[in-house]
Amino acid sequence: MNPQMPPKLSLPGVKNVVAVASGKGGVGKSTVAANLALALHMGGKAVGLMDADIYGPSVPIMFGLGTVDQKTTPFPVEKYGVRLMSMGFLMGPEQAVIWRGPKVAQMVQAFLGQIDWGTLDYLVIDLPPGTGDAQLTLSQSAPLTGAVIVTTPGEVSLIDARKGVKMFREVKVPILGIVENMSYFVDPAGTKTPIFGVGGGMKLAVESNVPFLGELPIDPRVARCGDDGEPIVRKHPDSAVAKAYRDLAATVAAAADASPPAGLPDVQL
Repeated sequence: MNPQMPPKLSLPGVKNVVAVASGKGGVGKSTVAANLALALHMGGKAVGLMDADIYGPSVPIMFGLGTVDQKTTPFPVEKYGVRLMSMGFLMGPEQAVIWRGPKVAQMVQAFLGQIDWGTLDYLVIDLPPGTGDAQLTLSQSAPLTGAVIVTTPGEVSLIDARKGVKMFREVKVPILGIVENMSYFVDPAGTKTPIFGVGGGMKLAVESNVPFLGELPIDPRVARCGDDGEPIVRKHPDSAVAKAYRDLAATVAAAADASPPAGLPDVQL
């Protein structure tokens, strides 16, 4: 084994490991990861959600949690039936993580290899935006079933999402598909208004030759629910966006189950 490669990890109790990624911030990737994990759980699956954004963890806020006393509460923490791990459980929300890349990579590996995730149908991993240390460490060391790439319809988002597609292909991680977030707003009369552009996610999927997993509408309650610690798929299960997340969960589950067994690529970057 190349000594510069991160050690390869085995998660024997986890059937599928799904990374949720984006090329840039601000596209709602963490919101998608949280609601996807909950939607999978609400569909009867055993699910974990790992927050791999070491510098800017958001899972604790979205699930209404703060720092955790490891002496009384073992990791992973469970909320709404989903097993959770995040840097936000180890440090207060106002504490800054001032680490270089190798330390970040070590923490990502610790979350994967030193946490007892138990038996899971799906471990959803919320990656930080971009194509840096956390993404490479995860791609090179974890048995990833595949990646879901989140974009918005606009061209600026697509430029960076393309980089995410290229990175996963370089490290030979299957791309389960593209999901377009904030696709349109539906007014009370039922009229759809595409605020951030039209068709960007489908365009990226076609040019990348990967599946298009669907559109997620804009709903102001999504952000409020995340801030309040109860994702919309649970708090407003009858909303149009919650239905869209359930459809997304079913599509991702089918894509993951159809994906070949995860490999661990010997790719040095």
